[in-house]
Formats: sequence, C-alpha cells, structure tokens
Amino acid sequence: MGTLFAQERTGKVTDASSGAVIPSVNVSVQGTSRGVVTDASGNYKIVAADGSKLVFSFIGYTSVTQTVGSATVIDVQLAPSTTQLDEVVVSTGSRNAQRTVTDAALPIDIIGASDLKMTGQTTFDKALQYSVPSFNTVNTPVNDATTLLDPWEIRNMGPSRTLVLVNGKRKNLSSLLYVQFSPGRGETGVDISAIPQNAIKRVEILRDGASAQYGSDAIAGVMNIILKDKYEYTSLNFNSGITSAGDGGTYGLALNGGGNFGTKGFVNYTVDFSHQNSAVRSGIIHVPTEIATFGGSPAQDALITRFLKDNPTGGNINGTGEITAGKFLVNFGIPVGEKNELYGNAAMVVKRVSSFANYRTPYWRQDRGLLHSVTDNGGKNYITKETLAFSTDNVDMYKGYVGYVPTFEGDLIDYNASLGIRGETNGWKHDASLTIGGNTQDYTVDNTVNRTLGTSSPTRFKPGGYGFSHIVGNIDVSKAITDKFGIAFGMEARSEKYTIVGGDEASYTGEGSNSFPGILAANAGSNQRFNVGAYLDLSYDVSKDFLINGTVRTENYSDFGSKNVWKLSTRYKLADDKVVLRASASTGFRAPTLHQIYAQSTQAAFVGGTIQLSGLFNNRSSQARLLGIPALKPEQSTNYTVGLGLNPTNNLSITLDYFTINVKDRIVYSSSISSGDPNSALGKILTQAGVKTVQFFINGIETVNSGIDFVIAYKNINLGQGKLGVNLAGNVMLQNEIVGNPVTPDAIKAAGSSILNTQIKSLLTESRPKYKAILAFNYGVKKWNVNLANTLFGSTAFQDLDNGGSDMENIKAVFKPAVVTDLSVSYNFSKNVSFTANANNLLNILPKWDLEAQNAAGAAAINTPEKKALLRGFLGFSGRYDILGYNGSQFSQLGTMFNANLQIRF
Repeated sequence: MGTLFAQERTGKVTDASSGAVIPSVNVSVQGTSRGVVTDASGNYKIVAADGSKLVFSFIGYTSVTQTVGSATVIDVQLAPSTTQLDEVVVSTGSRNAQRTVTDAALPIDIIGASDLKMTGQTTFDKALQYSVPSFNTVNTPVNDATTLLDPWEIRNMGPSRTLVLVNGKRKNLSSLLYVQFSPGRGETGVDISAIPQNAIKRVEILRDGASAQYGSDAIAGVMNIILKDKYEYTSLNFNSGITSAGDGGTYGLALNGGGNFGTKGFVNYTVDFSHQNSAVRSGIIHVPTEIATFGGSPAQDALITRFLKDNPTGGNINGTGEITAGKFLVNFGIPVGEKNELYGNAAMVVKRVSSFANYRTPYWRQDRGLLHSVTDNGGKNYITKETLAFSTDNVDMYKGYVGYVPTFEGDLIDYNASLGIRGETNGWKHDASLTIGGNTQDYTVDNTVNRTLGTSSPTRFKPGGYGFSHIVGNIDVSKAITDKFGIAFGMEARSEKYTIVGGDEASYTGEGSNSFPGILAANAGSNQRFNVGAYLDLSYDVSKDFLINGTVRTENYSDFGSKNVWKLSTRYKLADDKVVLRASASTGFRAPTLHQIYAQSTQAAFVGGTIQLSGLFNNRSSQARLLGIPALKPEQSTNYTVGLGLNPTNNLSITLDYFTINVKDRIVYSSSISSGDPNSALGKILTQAGVKTVQFFINGIETVNSGIDFVIAYKNINLGQGKLGVNLAGNVMLQNEIVGNPVTPDAIKAAGSSILNTQIKSLLTESRPKYKAILAFNYGVKKWNVNLANTLFGSTAFQDLDNGGSDMENIKAVFKPAVVTDLSVSYNFSKNVSFTANANNLLNILPKWDLEAQNAAGAAAINTPEKKALLRGFLGFSGRYDILGYNGSQFSQLGTMFNANLQIRF
C-alpha cells in the first residue's frame, strides 16, 4: 500500500569522484511523465510515492536508479562513465568500440543541448556559430536562394568538406549550389538549420580528417548530431524575439515528448513551428556613386537626384528574409531480446522563405506598364520621354512611375530517415542500417518582368528548382579481441541522385525573368551515381598509457573510379592521466558533388551597374570540351594534427591542438571569364550561348590550411552561494593559402583570362575570420542561471573586382575585428516552469569595414575623400549595402536582438 502515498522528495546530486555538485541532471520517476532537473547547486525537488523508482541521468555519468523508501531526502552520487561515452567515440572519433573520450587520440568537441540553448540563437547553425570557434556562418546581404539556408564551414574549408551525421548516419546534402560571391561559393552543404534544436541531445564535432572512417566529405572533420532518446519528460517551449530596431520578429512553438516501454524501449519526438519576419538594413544611397553608375546626361542625372531625394534608400529592402518553417522529428529504440535493438529516426522540415531583390529604380529598369499605374507615388513624373530607356510613344503610361522590386519565394522540403538493428553476439558488436534522405527546392519570382517579352511578359514566374536524394546502407562490426587489441570493419553502399527542374518558358526566354532567370529546359534532368566503400580499423593499447589506432578504407564510385585512404592516430598519457599527448596523420578525399558535375545554368549578376548574364557550363557539356576543361576528379587531402590535453584538477581542463590540411586537386568555381575577341574560341562560345561571361568547375588549385584550436574550461568555482564556470575557446588560422598557380586551360589563356582572378583568390583565403575566440561565464545560484559570452571575430577581407573594378587589384575591403556580447538569464519558477531571456549582441555592435591600400597604386586610387567614397559606394552598390559591402562580413548586420523562451514541463 506504500505506493499510494506520494510526497515531495528533495536531495542533492554530486560527482562521486570529486564531490562537486552536478547541475542539469535529469531526475525522473520511472514509468511516469514526471521529471525535473537539478539546479545550479545540484539540488532537486520531485513528488514520488514510496516504492517508486527515481532515475538520475546526465551525459558523461553512469545513470543511477534509486528505489524510494520512506525518506524524504535522497542524495545521490553519479560516477563518471566509461561506457556511456563509448557512443561518442564509436560514432565520431573511431569505428572501434574500445575507447572513451578520455582516452581519445583525436580532438572532439561535445556541445550539449543546454549549451546551444544558452546562445539564444533561434536556429541550430547560428547556435554553433556562437559555440564553436572554428565554425563560421553568416547571412548573405543579397539572399535569393540562400535565404533557404546560409553557407557554413569549419576551419575555413567550405561547407562541403565537413561530413554531417545524425545518430552516426550520413545526412543528405542540400540541393542548393551556392553561386553568389559569398563564402562557400561553388559548393553545397547539409542544411543543419533544418534540424530542430529541441530534438538534439548533444553535438559531437571531430576536428580532424576522417575520410578513412567515413568516406568522402570528411576532410575538415565530422559533425555528429545525437538526438534525444530515453523519454524523461514532455516539454513545451514558447519562443519570441525582436531586434532592437523593432523588426525581424521571431515566433516559435516546439513540443518534445515521447514515452518509454519495456526495460529499454523508447520513443522521442519533436514538433517545431517557427516564423521569422524580415529585418531591413538598407543603406542611404551615395548620390555621386549612383550617378556614376546610372547617369550620363544632365536629364538622367537630374532624374536620379530627384528620385533619391524622395527615396533616400532607392526603395531597396536589404536585410534578412521572411522564413516560416515546420520541423518534425522522431527517434525510437525497441529491444529485441536481451542484447539487440531495433532503432530508427525520421525527420522532415518544410520551409517557405520570401526575400527581395535589388529595387529597380525608374532610371535603371522599366516595367512596360505591367506593375504600376499612373497614380503611383501621387502622380510624380519621374520618367520623361527623354529619359526612357527604350523607344515608345506611350509616355503618359510612365507618369508617376517609381520602379519595382522583384520578390523571391522559395519552398524547401528536407527529409532523412534511418532504420537499423544493432546488438552483440559472442562479444561481436554489429550494426546494420538503411538511411534515406533528400532535399528539394522550388523557386518563384514575382513582381518582375521579362524585358525581352515586352508588354506580353508575365509578372510572376516559376524559374525551376533543384533536388538531391540519397540511399545509404551501412554494416559495421567491432570487437575487443583482448583487453589491448580491438578490431572494427564495415561497408557502405550509397546511391545519389541530383535533379534540375526547368523553369517555365517565360522565365528563361531571352534575358529571362528580371532578377532571377529561369533554368532552361535543355539544362533540366536527373543524374545518378553509385559508390561502395569498405574500411578496417585496428586499435592497440601498447600499455595502459600508450594507444595506437589505424584505419584503411577503399571506395569505388561509378563516375570516377576508386580511391584508397588511411589514417594513423596515437595517444600517450602522463602524470596519472593529467597530461595527454596525441597526434594523427591521414589521407582523405572528397568526391565532386553531383551538383558540381552536372549543374548548368544562366545567372544574373550585378556587375558595374548592370545586370550581366553569365553561363555556368558543366564539365560534360560541349562548351567545356571545346574549352579543353577536363572531367572532375576527387580532391585529395593530407591531414596532420598534434595536440596536448591537461587535466590538472577535476574541474580544470585544457586542450591545445595544431592542425594542417593540404588539399590537392581542389575543386573551384572559376572566375567569370569573358573574351574581348568574338572570333576567339571563347568568344564564339559566349556568343552562341547568349551570355557575356562563362564559369565552370575545375580541379584547379592546391591549398594549405593550418591553425591552432584551444579550449580552457574551469567549472565549479565557488562564488557567493553559487557556482561559476569559465570557458575560453578559440581558433587561430596560421595559413589559408593557395599553393602555386592555378591550372588554366589553353583556350582561357588565349583569351587573356584566368580561372582564378584576384577576387576568387580573396574569397577563398580571406573571407573568413583569421581568428575567433569565445569567452563565456556561466553562474548558477539557487533558481537563477546567468550566462555571459563574448565572441571575438577576427578581421576578414575581400577584393571585389566585379563592383570595384581594377582598382581593387591593389585595395582590400577589410572588416575590422569586433567583440559581440551575448547575455542569457534563466529562472526556474518551479520544477516544471522555467523562463529564459536573451540579449544577443547586447552592445549593438555592427560590422565595420574600410578600404586599405596594398601598394602605391592602391593609395593613389583612394587618396582623396571623394575617390574613397566613390569606390566604397561601388562596393556597396551606391551605399545600399554600406553595412556589409556587397558580399558579407564575419557576423550579422542586425545588431541587438532580444528573445525569450518559456518552457513548461509535464
């Protein structure tokens, strides 16, 4: 009858080895939905009946189940786990099941769900931006399709050189190929913003090359997203936020729940709905630059001046787009006998975005009377017969004409699912799984025209879209043969498919839909490839302190053949494990993506005040053959890492790792190449294709990236009645260089061009911070928790020849270093209700850039305020993008953002 008498139980949870309190421990009543977490002092309160069981669990510790007796105070000690963390290393560091994180020979970051939440960022990718120093991403100033997802990268290696796993299984790539001049140009990556934060248990980031373990894409490292599993409580999260400028409002509702069954069975699900309004950061137009760009006659110059007097921003709507998203995810495990488990997970995100192209002012573009009426703007007559940009007698039609702004709409669906069975038989651990995934994007442009079609043009177009999908099968087997020797091996088979969806005819006829030309029907279609890989992993403890691990892998692709890679790593412990020395050497590869092999399109780019059509010709096209461009082959890498780990006390840890990554045959998206001779081989191809410039992919360069990563963490510092934790993490790039000269085909040389002009070189080597560091303080006292983080962004630079002209050969636009401060304050009203308020970029720091001359010629080009202002205007499209320049910076332009989260548990 004792089980009928429920009452409040209290207690404290501490570390069994150090006696330190452990905050954020999950405490739940087994078989019920009741659960709480320990506060900053390790204390908890929960209602439980006599005879029930309390379960205490926390990452890195062995879970404890405590039967409730008559006592109301139940203190518990958790022992650091040597088994629960096996999953970390098995899935992210080594295929062998023998080792733990403490013994790892490789640098691995573990970012918990609470760490992500404390950043105050609304999406997973932006949360990592303020958690991991070597991770970088930023909103691009001109969005289009990148409104759907921003390019991100680790160690300045581009978004396609980090492999992303979900519960240890490969996540599908996005179908989007970045073509704008922003970091990540010419590449694609995984849409990690599609993963709901409330479904994440932790994130493991292996900062080392891992192609031997996982195959293609793992040159810079591996990101493994571990989903919440065992059900502990249901949580409902309400999120809302706004910028200090009063725009960019965000609203969100997320539900995480599930249930447990049997002894080990579980299901955990997350449903997440969110909306983000546009935030506008348009700059005031610099009139002299605008006249230099669009003027030329007294009448035209007067029209520009008159229009900008009434419209100082030129009507531009620059900032971030509007985003609405629904995210769904489920993770489950079903015991099969005593030592086997059927497991799986599935996720889908549906996202719709809307953003604006550059405003088409009346002195730049006319709409043929399709988008305005004569009463626009109160009847002001900005257009006269003398200033019309085309021949017509219908001048009255343009009375009051104020121009138009095209809109971009994108619809995205991203999905992934895995189903597998794992277990153990006679000491052999086995895991067999099947994974599917895909990403589709469909585009719409509205409020624009196809000027080639004149007054018969539509004003809304469907310019097409893209799709990518894969099917992956994995078999992994491992065993600790002896206490010192372990073996692991496995196979992977993968099928990939890339689809290009053609646009409606009006979207690509002639110059195409203004702002976003459609995909030609001739360029549409699907392409597919297959690959099979196998690996062998051996681990040997020479002594209790000295570990050696080696892996070899072979891959065979249907489109370019075979690759063989290897990896060696070692670790040596000194001073009773307080000092750890580690090192690794490996070779790697990255297969060209299907996007890079088959993408072919026409893009519209703003160059020197005009919209210029540029053609992307794939490597299997007739144009590529005529230009002598070879078929793509895999990139090849060599990685070296040397590291030091210090654990002077249970509360202090220090790691320092040096890395160098050499990539040969690196695939680049070429410069925009033109020809002044229409009779040259290149000139004839451009004329036939109806474009001014041509671009293509080529294994054109060799690069070297090297740097230092460091992490210093000091926890459980007694301060008043609470505990203080201090973390300092940083990344310093020592090298980010192109080795030697690019490989330029003869036909391009003959036209006096190069595949890699100064602008492309600058984008590859200078567009990400030279250094980045995060200093964070976390203080917990009673029901309060305060987190103060300061992120130092190092300088970046860019030489934009497209908009700045040849002067930018000798000048750099340099973004200044800056510190962004974030504050998070949480309060637990009760065991089931908590509230968190965040102020991101508390001090309203905005990107700042200036022009820096590299030589005497550069100094002469900006030696007067007027010259400098004019060039700066060209780089920021006459000041429309004065905060960022035309091509982005190292952090957001939105300034201070406030947001709050209310969590209810039940």
